[in-house]
Amino acid sequence: MKPLLSAASALLAAALFVTPAAAADKMTVLLDWFVNPDHAPLVVAKEGGFFERQGLDVELIAPADASAPPRLVAAGQADIAVTYQPDLMLQVKEGLPLTRIGTLIETPLNCLIVLKDGPIKTLADLKGKKIGYSVASLQQVYIDAILGSAGLTTKDVEMINVNFNLSTSLMSGQVDAVIDGYRNFELTQLAIEGKPGVAFFPEEHGVPPYDELIFATRNELRTDPRMARFITAIEDATIFLTNHPDEALAMFLKAYPDLDDKLNRQAFADTLPRFAKRPAALDPGRYDRFAQFLKDGGLLDTVPAVDSYAITPR
Repeated sequence: MKPLLSAASALLAAALFVTPAAAADKMTVLLDWFVNPDHAPLVVAKEGGFFERQGLDVELIAPADASAPPRLVAAGQADIAVTYQPDLMLQVKEGLPLTRIGTLIETPLNCLIVLKDGPIKTLADLKGKKIGYSVASLQQVYIDAILGSAGLTTKDVEMINVNFNLSTSLMSGQVDAVIDGYRNFELTQLAIEGKPGVAFFPEEHGVPPYDELIFATRNELRTDPRMARFITAIEDATIFLTNHPDEALAMFLKAYPDLDDKLNRQAFADTLPRFAKRPAALDPGRYDRFAQFLKDGGLLDTVPAVDSYAITPR
């Protein structure tokens, strides 16, 4: 009996000295819009346990107001906002204490879209035509550059606010082209509706390349160790998406079954190559070039030092 008692005593002693698992650090992430395939790395990181492996308990929240997340994060009401590199530059100019800590989508998604069977075959054909847009903001400098590449100016076109009815306004003939449409959504939506579109990409017509979606936190959390762990989880999830797209799609749709339709499945596939494989990586020169573009367009007074509003968390 002695060996058995010794073994039992050892097990009891081990049980008494087991250290409870540390509670995961909670984080709140405000999305830029309702959940969609642009957010696939976030969803996969959560559903696939990548956040958990980094000791994080992350809550993803879709905003009631798409413009609110950066301001809410700056005010301390959430930890991270999914936002846009161009918007962040304008928000910092306004005095919001925000810092970019990583990249979600590393290429522009915005583009100028026309109908494939419509009258616009080249940018020069836009002269005297109507261009729809959704939100009065950065599209002015984009349009200036895009039209400028064809020898036109905004005086040569009529700009019409169609709110978020971009595809509808184009298909109905209300406008001849739309800016602010996404190449991974509106183009597919048009094709599904039997009205295929053609995209003119801003980065091929005078607009410097930029990161479409980024992660931003408030300045006081720049050195918070949770940020580096968050970005590590996003990188691991993105690599998983790249290596196992079908499994990742199944995980995404299981979490959000209401998105299981032709549009979102195609958008998921179209967005895969655009996710940042090195989300922590920061190219200061690229950020400076885009800031100079905004300054030339009258939206920035100066080109700010990149490290004043963008870092690689450690």
